[in-house]
Parts: sequence; structure tokens; C-alpha cells
Amino acid sequence: MASYPSSPPHQDHAAGPRPTGAVPHPRWWERKGVRATALATLLAVSGAVIAALVREQTGTEGFLVGLGLALVPVPLLIAAFRWLDRVQPGPWRNLVFSFAWGACAAALIAIVANSFATRWIETATADPTGADTLGATVIAPVVEESAKAAAVLLVFLFRRRDFTGVVDGVVIAGVTATGFAFTENILYLGNAFGTDQLTGTGPGLTSVTAATFFVRVVMSPFAHPLFTVLTGIGFGVAAVLAPERGRVRRVLVPLAGLLVAMAMHAFWNGSSSFGEYGFFAVYAAFMVPVFALVTWLAIYLRHRELRTVRTELGVYVGAGWLAPPEPFALGSLKARRLAKEFAAHYGGKEAERAVTAYEAYATSLALLRHRARKGGAGADFAVRERELLDGLWERRGYARAALAYAAQVTTPMWRPPGYAAPMAPGAAYPYPPYRC
Repeated sequence: MASYPSSPPHQDHAAGPRPTGAVPHPRWWERKGVRATALATLLAVSGAVIAALVREQTGTEGFLVGLGLALVPVPLLIAAFRWLDRVQPGPWRNLVFSFAWGACAAALIAIVANSFATRWIETATADPTGADTLGATVIAPVVEESAKAAAVLLVFLFRRRDFTGVVDGVVIAGVTATGFAFTENILYLGNAFGTDQLTGTGPGLTSVTAATFFVRVVMSPFAHPLFTVLTGIGFGVAAVLAPERGRVRRVLVPLAGLLVAMAMHAFWNGSSSFGEYGFFAVYAAFMVPVFALVTWLAIYLRHRELRTVRTELGVYVGAGWLAPPEPFALGSLKARRLAKEFAAHYGGKEAERAVTAYEAYATSLALLRHRARKGGAGADFAVRERELLDGLWERRGYARAALAYAAQVTTPMWRPPGYAAPMAPGAAYPYPPYRC
């Protein structure tokens, strides 16, 4: 069996000693606790105000009915975006912030700005129908997509380490739009329920509530996420551009994504004016193909991340930081899952958490090195690289055995020269044995 060093190996391309010296004391408004408290207060106040406004429009009963029906697609959409982010899962705090911003702050901005603009146009033109059409096809897309894009911008600026590529942009944008659509659906479904109450229409296929639920929740739950994902792609491309060589592009690419999102949103909102079957024509000929294309792109990018992990980690094997089977195992979702199950079986939850963290550190390290080779790493590359390497080294005890097992099971014919995957003595593990 191959032996590995018991202390971190020396590595020429890794960071040197950590910088020493006095760390400047942050001013009170720069402290994380102050900023987090301010942000949480802003979102809480926005949520309370938007809930009061929606309840005023729908009534208490309509609000509760709309709330229950609007919740239906939320877990499915969040799970889909979380599944897409499996290679390098972002922290939950970013997803919670994104959903809350979309459901509270962005929704409040949209409902106030849209109402004000539509009423101003109606007063100026004395044409209520034209004002509503202009509000839906021009004002609403600009206001709503800008409000949702603000969440992506905030994560991009203040959580830069968590925003490393297009997949991160897609996930943050999609979760933000899911929160926005959740609040908007409460309003539409609550109003539809109120209409049924006024007309005496009971529950059934002919009710306005059923029709609204079918169109917004069954047919097009992905509409708002799809629009805002285009903005997220723009920010994701900006995240991988070289800071020194792409300053203009780092501004123009997200702006282009935002403009495309606005245009697509306007086209979707205007579909009802294209005739009796305009909505269904736009849905079938435009929305579904674009949704399929964006979905394919997101999955392709996730697979490319896995290939990057496999190729970039090889240098750390040669330097002694990683064991030979690890780049392959870390570049396979199946092997990662088996490694965590192996660790949980032999070491319990502690071992499983260690392997999960090891996989996350290794993925971040591979993507960091990939950006550095492309000229997209920041000035703190060496410090960040050393942090990730130290994080791997601290968790290698559980991770190396688990990843070696996973590599052997997923590729039974592959075996590095002189290497035998470890196995607990006398243990009976419920997975196929190693093949030598």
C-alpha cells in the first residue's frame, strides 16, 4: 500500500507564509453583524409591508388561499436549483437571502413602482386600457427584472467567494425569481379567489382560481426564474473574466443579460395581445424551447465543472496533497455520493460531514486554479489556495479512505500503480468489494 506524508508537503506554487501584522479594525458600519442585522431588518420590514398590501387587495380569505396555492411549486423549484448546484453547493444563507429578497424587497418595489407608473400613464393619457397594456409590457418587465437583479448584484459584490461562475449565477437568480413569483402568485390567486366569491362560482374547472392556478403554477412556474436566470448568466460570465483585462466586459455582460431578461419578460407579458391563442403560441414556440435550451446549458456547465475538477487536481496529487484516486472520485457525482455513504457507515455523521467538506474544498480549489490559469483569479489567489489546501489536509483522515473506495467501485478496472484502496479490517460493507 502506498504511503503518504503525515505533514503538509512543501509546494512551490502554493502560498507562502500567511501575512502577519496588525489587522485594521473595521469601522462599525463595516462589521458583518451590523450589515447582517440591517439587511435582515430591511427584508423583514419589506415582507410585512408587502404582506399587508397583498392582503388589502385580496382580503384575508383570499390571501390565505393564495398563500397555500402559491407554495405548491416553491419546494420543487428550490430543489431543482439545489440539484443543479450539487458540484459546488453554495451556502444556504445565500439562497435564503435570495428567496427573501425576491419575495419581500423585489416584490414590494415592483408592486409600488408598477402601480405608480400605470396610474401616472393613465392620468396623462386618459386611456386606462392603454395604460394597463403599457404597464404590463414595458413598465413591469423593466421594474421587476431590475429589482430581482439587485439580489444577484449584492451576492456578486459581497459574497464574491461564493460566486465563481455561471452555475452560481443561475442558482442565485433562479431562487430570487422563485421568491418573487411566490409573492406574485399569492396576489393573482387571491384576486382570482375573490372573483369567484363575487360571482358565486364554486370550486371546479370553470372557476377563475382553477384557471389561474393552471396557467401560473402548472404551465409556467418557471417563467420568472427563466427570465432572471438570463441576468444570472451575465453575472456568471463576468465572474470568470480576468479582473485586469475585462473591466468593461464585467459591466457590459451582466447588463446585456438584464436587457435580454427584460425583453423576454415583455414578450411573454404581451402574448395575450397576440390574439385568442397568442399565449399558447408563445408558450409552445418560444418559452418551452428557451427553457429547454437554458436547462441544457446549466446541466452542461455542471458537467464541465466536474471535468475541471478531474483535470485541475492532478497537480496536487503530484505535490502530495491528494491521493491518486481522488481527482477521479471528486469529478464524479456517483463517486462523491458513495464516498459519503462509506464515511457515514464507518465513521458516522462526523465522518460524513468531513467528507462532504473535503469534497467542497477540493471543488473550490480546482475551480480556483482553473480561473487562475485563465487569468480570472484575484490578487488573493495564493492565500485562498493555501486556505483550501489546509482545509483538505485537516480532513484527509476520513476522506482518503472513502474516496479511494468510491473510485474503486465506480471504475473497478482502474488502479494506480502500487496503490490498494483501504478497507476497515473485518468490516462487512453493503457495497461491492474492491476489485484488484
